[in-house]
Amino acid sequence: MGRPDFPKSLKEFQARFRDDEACRQYLTACRWPDGFRCAGCRQPAAFELARRGLWQCKTCGQQTSVTAGTALHRTRLPLTVWFWAAYLVTTHTPGLSAVQLQRQLGISYETAWALLHKLRRAMVNPDREALKDKVEVDETYLGGHEVGLKGGRQLLEKALIVGAVEVRGKAAGRVRLQVVPDASARALTGFVKRGVAPATIILTDGWGAYAPLSDMGYRHRPRTQGTPERAAKLLPHIHRVFGNLKTWLGGTHHGVGHDHLQAYLDEFAFRFNRRRTPMAAFQTLLGLASGVHGPTTYDMLYRSESTR
Repeated sequence: MGRPDFPKSLKEFQARFRDDEACRQYLTACRWPDGFRCAGCRQPAAFELARRGLWQCKTCGQQTSVTAGTALHRTRLPLTVWFWAAYLVTTHTPGLSAVQLQRQLGISYETAWALLHKLRRAMVNPDREALKDKVEVDETYLGGHEVGLKGGRQLLEKALIVGAVEVRGKAAGRVRLQVVPDASARALTGFVKRGVAPATIILTDGWGAYAPLSDMGYRHRPRTQGTPERAAKLLPHIHRVFGNLKTWLGGTHHGVGHDHLQAYLDEFAFRFNRRRTPMAAFQTLLGLASGVHGPTTYDMLYRSESTR
């Protein structure tokens, strides 16, 4: 059957998701696009307990909430608040801070912050397709002025970000971003291996840590080992991504601490990869939030994200 379509305008959004029941029906269709299947016995036959918001398996009797095991697990917020948050996050071009979401939805700052981070966690699909064909890879530092970088690429008090972006002619394709502990071969080639398909052409600035890529099944094409300005000209797509990322972090969020930086990188990548279809991004976010990641606890939210 496939997932349901998504609203194409604010007016349509308001009409379709006017109450919690309408939101629940949409989540049900997103979570079980081919029909309900029991998580316990895997059988499809079930009946709905509408008043309690549950589905009960006819075979084993197990009851399942449409939000169970998702980012909305045991939420006390109305589903309409979740839907509005997802809509605002995915359709507002520069993104939203927790303060802005607090004002838009009339909720507390703490609730807005937790809601945003739960949605950010749902933005990463563990089964997403690897980057392919031709990809630019480089690193950048975030946090303060670039001073004290002696004898190579030392981290010091900065956060080191490695990024990869598909080259599609003069345009940029999909992007991946990750916080890494250092600029070693293990960290950088590990990032490439996790996110880029084998046999892909990899363009880098010639930093020695990327040298092992040729022995890992990639077609490594180092461009230069010159100045950062020269590297930016030879790797224009990834440096444009880095520039947009820094502008976004500084403008929308006024800077981000290291502990949760990876979550913000995930949001930036999610939005960048769906920049031409923001309304589809809303539906994708709800789909990813329905059963892919499991519940998000407060311990998970407050744990350092930089180790992910």
